[in-house]
Amino acid sequence: MLYRTLGRTGLNVSLLSYGTGGPRMFGQNEGMDRSGQVAIVRRCIDLGVNLFDTAKGYGRSESILGECIRGIPRDSYHLITKWRFEEEPTGPQEESLIEGIEDSLRTLGTDHIEIYMLHGLTDEWYDDGVERYYPILERAREQGKIGAIGLSTQFMVDAPQDGALISLTRNPDLWDVIMLKYGILNQCAAKEMLPLAIEHDVGIVNMAAARIRLPDPDLLEQTVAEWKEKGYLKLDSLPEKDPLGWLVHDNVESVVAAGYKFAADHPAIATVLTGTSNLEHLEQNARALERPCLNSADSQRLVDLFGHIVEYA
Repeated sequence: MLYRTLGRTGLNVSLLSYGTGGPRMFGQNEGMDRSGQVAIVRRCIDLGVNLFDTAKGYGRSESILGECIRGIPRDSYHLITKWRFEEEPTGPQEESLIEGIEDSLRTLGTDHIEIYMLHGLTDEWYDDGVERYYPILERAREQGKIGAIGLSTQFMVDAPQDGALISLTRNPDLWDVIMLKYGILNQCAAKEMLPLAIEHDVGIVNMAAARIRLPDPDLLEQTVAEWKEKGYLKLDSLPEKDPLGWLVHDNVESVVAAGYKFAADHPAIATVLTGTSNLEHLEQNARALERPCLNSADSQRLVDLFGHIVEYA
């Protein structure tokens, strides 16, 4: 496993990290039992993964992760958890965040959380997050309950991820870590956000880089066809069937592996999340990041093809 420094936090994090959200929701949406969840976490540790991501909104993921890491030496892993306020609050929720931090500490079975994030902070609610909730996180950090302070984006409703862009342009000194989406089909972060993260030493956690369309051949073909119809891609730019199959050669085992390699290749990226509940897929993803880059010609072709497209994908 390769390791990178997570921005100004100084944390040495594994290039592959494990997330307990997404469509799998730590196996909760697939009926995985506790022994299977424990097996995933223990295999992560064996592979050298030392960063685990969760959130209060991921079903029972926080409590499940707390049970799965019980007995593992605390200095062998780092934790990220997140708290989301309602977008149409009926009243002040500051107390909810204070309680949320305490509840996360109890649920995860720890006295500190390395990274605590405001979850899904969009540009519309950015000022509210900074004014009302950031001071609470600062106090929690002063008390030693949390370490780094961060935010995550909502790429499903905010494809440009403007919440991250605002944070990096307006007051990057506030945010130690940002979780965003950057990948083959989602390259918009490379234009401004990732260079700004490097400039201000903000750690970037890359989420869902190969989650939605890359693993689904039919959906990938459909997406490419739609983008051709919209004029985003030239009609002859990619084949109708297996449009990204040309990436699979040499040390690239699959289109998904290519997705992980591309997602890790930018120097701003400290770690790439995987949320698989399949042990074989976990090992494949880890293997892909043993050499976290595509050859330069393939990488440039991907930038030329998709670098200008800003859509949820």
